[in-house]
Amino acid sequence: MSIRQHLKLAAQIQLLPVLESGEETLVGGQAVMEGVMMRAPHSYCIAVRKPDGSVVTEEAPLEKVSEKYPIFKKPVIRGVGVLGQAMKLGVKALQFSANVALEAENGAKTGAQTEAPEKPGKAKGPTQISSWAMTLNVLFSVGFFIVLYKFVPLWATEWIRKSVPAVENRILFNLTDGLIRIAIFVSFLWLISRWNDIRRMFEYHGAEHKVVFNFESGKPVTVPNAQSFVTWHPRCGTSFLIVVMIISMFFYALMPFDSFWGKMLTRILALPLIAGLSYEMIRYAARKRGSFLAMLTAPGLWLQRITTQAPTDSQAEVAIIALDGAMALERRQGGELVIA
Repeated sequence: MSIRQHLKLAAQIQLLPVLESGEETLVGGQAVMEGVMMRAPHSYCIAVRKPDGSVVTEEAPLEKVSEKYPIFKKPVIRGVGVLGQAMKLGVKALQFSANVALEAENGAKTGAQTEAPEKPGKAKGPTQISSWAMTLNVLFSVGFFIVLYKFVPLWATEWIRKSVPAVENRILFNLTDGLIRIAIFVSFLWLISRWNDIRRMFEYHGAEHKVVFNFESGKPVTVPNAQSFVTWHPRCGTSFLIVVMIISMFFYALMPFDSFWGKMLTRILALPLIAGLSYEMIRYAARKRGSFLAMLTAPGLWLQRITTQAPTDSQAEVAIIALDGAMALERRQGGELVIA
């Protein structure tokens, strides 16, 4: 892989929490490179459009975490299990789409070599991303997340505290820390959305949301019907992350730690608990869209103006192919579908 390809993959892995949506009993999905992954309770399907216009798919059964480990049926804990599986599946889907892109690129280069023979001893480029390369990208993404959203806001708030005595107050300290974190998050999304490759992924993200809305409406899932819906959805990962950041401000204020590294350790270790609580709120808000808790998802819906873009009919078609593949496999397995 080239440096550009590695950067592109790393950026997309970093965006996984933003792009991922879904729940064990609901239909959801995720945008990938030039495609969409759709999942049902017991199955998933990835559909990717190749440069020649054809669509390649991969589908497979998906075991529910709560069925394998009953403890993940309990509130809060179930959110950790579902999100963990979603991230694992998201990485797998991204790897599949990246492999399709890599094979197409190497195929185009090979096809361009019409007369010039390949030099002896010169190996062809890889057509698959190795597991170690994917692992390194994931580890880099996790490290980048901790530094950008945990270390930097805390360090900046500590620096502000030295000049503004009022920030000594634990509530004001964590409010400042949280607002800095949200500002970094929004700025990062806006800046990375300027990258054409990422913008196309956000278009596929919009296609995924439109098709899920179309399915949830009960209308026949078609390109014209899907295009009639908006691109922002309350179960989107963007809304989830905003809720996580809001809940974090209140949660950290309750933690009795004053040292920098004590606060830093709390921010890392408490992440699963905060994610589980946020999952429950998003889950409730998706079902009770007129409730008070639904107001927490409003900032995420606004922010989806960045992370989702209007898709073309071709992109919506890919999302429908992914949904059809997941649904067909789900029916063959006798799975039960619940519409939010």
